[in-house]
Amino acid sequence: MLVFIIEIIGTVAFASSGAMVGIRKKMDVLGVIVMAVMTAVGGGIIRDLVLGIHPPNTFKNPIYVEYSVLTAVILFVVFYIKKQMLDSKALFYYEKIMILLDAIGLGAFTVIGVETAYEIGYVHHRFLLLFVGVITGVGGGMIRDMMAQQIPFILVKQIYACASLAGAGVCIWLMPYHKSASMILGAVVVVIIRILAATYRWDLPKIE
Repeated sequence: MLVFIIEIIGTVAFASSGAMVGIRKKMDVLGVIVMAVMTAVGGGIIRDLVLGIHPPNTFKNPIYVEYSVLTAVILFVVFYIKKQMLDSKALFYYEKIMILLDAIGLGAFTVIGVETAYEIGYVHHRFLLLFVGVITGVGGGMIRDMMAQQIPFILVKQIYACASLAGAGVCIWLMPYHKSASMILGAVVVVIIRILAATYRWDLPKIE
């Protein structure tokens, strides 16, 4: 039950961030829906392909696509009716909401990725668990940003993949002792690091 709840939270959060990017880019309703769906399930599809799960769970259990579509339609209708929410004055709040939604989705899907690989039997393959956790967390956002013709968050934004890596590490470390606690704490670590990084502008070194 906990895994399902975390998956739904992550799905709605990432679908919302994808839909909002589509709305800001002035895409039509279909474009907004596609952005929401790909953001929400993209990382999971990549994860399943890496783990040899065929077909990916997204196609076997479409409930996550359904939640993504519903989320996108609701947001599209709200912004269609309240167009003033897209003016420059609302941009500040849009950025804050995007950071929060993205952090929640990143945290949720990072630990889901670890849990999926762990349950399949890759208990002692730490590097694989880390990789799958991170790719599940960042995959959907990368697809979203590339579809929107933006440089992916993971490459330019304040501590992003590192937040996912830290949360995955915590989850893997605690998983043998208590599965539920490890997933909750791992997700919380990701969200906290991501929000702090965005708030205080923590960046990895780069050439200006």
